[in-house]
Amino acid sequence: MVKNIADIRNLAICGHGSAGKTTLIDQLLVETGAVKGNPSVDAGTSVCDFDDEEKQHKHSIEASLVHLDHAGRHFNFLDTPGYPDLVGQMIGALRAVETALIAVDAHAGVKVNTRRAWAEAGSAGCGRIIVLTKLDAENVDFPALVASIKEAFGNGCIPLNVPIGTGDSLSGVINTLMIPANVEGAVVDPRPIHEALVESIIEVDEQLMERYFAGEMPSDEELSQLMANAVAAGTLTPIVCVSAKKHVGIAELLDLLTLAALAPTAIARHALVNGDDVTLKPDPSAPLAAQVFKTRIDPFVQRLSFLRVYAGTLRRDAIVHAGDARKGVKLGALLEVQGGATHAVDEAGPGDIVAVAKCEDLHTGTTVGDVELPPISFPTPMVGLAVAPKNRGDEVKLSGALHKITEEDRTIHLEHDPETKEMVITGMSELHLLLTKERLKRRDHVEIETHEPKIPYRETVQIEADGSYRHKKQSGGSGQFAEIHARIYPFPEGADPVAFASKQRFPQLKNTHYHKAANFLWVDTVVGGSIPGNFMPAIEKGFLERVKSGVIAGYPVQNVCVEVYYGKDHPVDSNETAFRIAASKVLAEIFRKAKPALLEPVVNLHINVPAVNVGDVSSDLPGRRGQMVGMESSGGNMTTIEAKAPLSEVTTYARTLSSMTGGQGSFTMDFSHYDVVPGNIQQEVLSKAKLKEDED
Repeated sequence: MVKNIADIRNLAICGHGSAGKTTLIDQLLVETGAVKGNPSVDAGTSVCDFDDEEKQHKHSIEASLVHLDHAGRHFNFLDTPGYPDLVGQMIGALRAVETALIAVDAHAGVKVNTRRAWAEAGSAGCGRIIVLTKLDAENVDFPALVASIKEAFGNGCIPLNVPIGTGDSLSGVINTLMIPANVEGAVVDPRPIHEALVESIIEVDEQLMERYFAGEMPSDEELSQLMANAVAAGTLTPIVCVSAKKHVGIAELLDLLTLAALAPTAIARHALVNGDDVTLKPDPSAPLAAQVFKTRIDPFVQRLSFLRVYAGTLRRDAIVHAGDARKGVKLGALLEVQGGATHAVDEAGPGDIVAVAKCEDLHTGTTVGDVELPPISFPTPMVGLAVAPKNRGDEVKLSGALHKITEEDRTIHLEHDPETKEMVITGMSELHLLLTKERLKRRDHVEIETHEPKIPYRETVQIEADGSYRHKKQSGGSGQFAEIHARIYPFPEGADPVAFASKQRFPQLKNTHYHKAANFLWVDTVVGGSIPGNFMPAIEKGFLERVKSGVIAGYPVQNVCVEVYYGKDHPVDSNETAFRIAASKVLAEIFRKAKPALLEPVVNLHINVPAVNVGDVSSDLPGRRGQMVGMESSGGNMTTIEAKAPLSEVTTYARTLSSMTGGQGSFTMDFSHYDVVPGNIQQEVLSKAKLKEDED
């Protein structure tokens, strides 16, 4: 399978839902003869949407891999879901490619997930190409559409072709780089666009730019050769026009991708080798460097791990180093993937994308080879549901099925709540969790019952407090004794632990430990040996146990500093267990004195709605304790509203937004910060919380 790396092109097609991404890929496969027939999303015969759930919903749920050949180039395409809830699939796919094709529905314009795709492609370092789809739709205003794209993504977005007619009269496209003699029927004059296009391309070549401004026009060949460089540098984002339904612009898109899509050598890939940053050499003979960017649990093939090779050569049956595995991992067969079909290959070189079957040591993000590639950063899921099997005896079956799902989708987390003994799954949204529930039933034959969304509250304090606790237990023979005096302080998010734990604040400072996950600072100022030093680790352990289990409502504690400044021990009865228990108890006691409060997660909302519904959305937000932060036009009579709101108020927002906008609105959310819960709501939460007193 090892190919000339200069001839490989890896692309992910991204964008908002229903932009026609999957249909476009199907048409490209047909156009190049990679598949036969007439694959269709609506008919359930799409090459990319081959999963039963995708056929039922008629939209992509997972990223799928296909390949085709055109004009001497080998293209690997990753078709990604367009719904914000499934963004993890897009993020993983973008790690494996050099070029992002961002699909924009010509009728709907730039939407929320279009912007997300643009931003994620930029974060991944990919070159970007915009594909305007569905130009056969009625009432497409091409000049306004291009203007809205420029407004959203910059003036480097320039049409590489323009349509001849729109709607039913769409009949073809006209190239703006090599303008033909006859431009009759073009919806806009391609000649002024040509000038802007040339200038954006030559910006990456100083000599050519000097010649151009001296009056010498570059040749078409020179411009074609430089186009990929301009895309890589970001001076040019080509806009291309297609209609899959009318099969217009498909051949032209393939020709453009041959010129403008980036080769695997266009992006420098970095890794750590023995702690040192190195640039990977995309050479088949170099040391192996590959990464798993996607995991699929297939009912027939079982586990499939999708790998992108960056350097070296991956061979079937090879024993390789993989992630944290202590011994070498045997890979078994390598598979070339075409949608739901696979074909065994012997090896894969730099730029290749393959799958490995039935390898339990490979997980999404795992590096294969003797290097350490950067981890793939997935967004934190915010909406949770407590789940239980509907049928008794299915607990083990459900646990196994959920672990498979978390392997496939890194934006779904699974936790076992020690207090409630419940399994809690956390996802990106209510819809995301609904799809997960469907998958459990359809694929794993497990039906579940769910409870109301679990909000990840936190507990904190608002003032300083002081207190002590003596733990004394005698039951014949040696007993337990420990006494601890401590103070608690609010420790704000973002505070510097070193600056906070200063000699000025703590004159007797001996030692500190900072626990970043809980933003918890532990300070030891004990002097004179009132607590022997060998018990300090047990005291810290007791504090951390209480931080994890909570005080007032059973939620984890965060943003606090605890100082231990005095205590007593007993020469016989004191031990680590006694001091661990005393530490947990004293923290609970001083916590209750320090004006305890609940913190709730606040999220950023990016809401895309028709302009006529802006008033409905803005008037609905205050009732959710939300506030608008900003607003801007996103083209196509759509407006993007930026807002903040507590997570507890928007867990079912998708339903409300759909109702307000007739199904045309969409939104994404991401974590912003934790904030204090208002008193009346805090009392409501506390009344529902059932916190069991921990036993000594």
